[in-house]
Amino acid sequence: MNVLTLRLPEEIEKKLKLKAQIEHRSVSEQIKKYLSDAILMEENPDLPLSFIKQTLEAKAEIKAGLGQEYQFGHIS
Repeated sequence: MNVLTLRLPEEIEKKLKLKAQIEHRSVSEQIKKYLSDAILMEENPDLPLSFIKQTLEAKAEIKAGLGQEYQFGHIS
């Protein structure tokens, strides 16, 4: 793992610290999350971030054996 030093405006730093605290993350983890989200959005410009995240979550659930096959015509 590499170490990278960032210089951020004070206002952004305050917002990062607050958001990290709310989300129970370290500031470093919060920055990683924001960068990951930004990369996903840049790689998929036509899709909303919420859709991308839901798709990745569904794929992870299937991989973990938690998925259920959809029965067309059945509402449960």
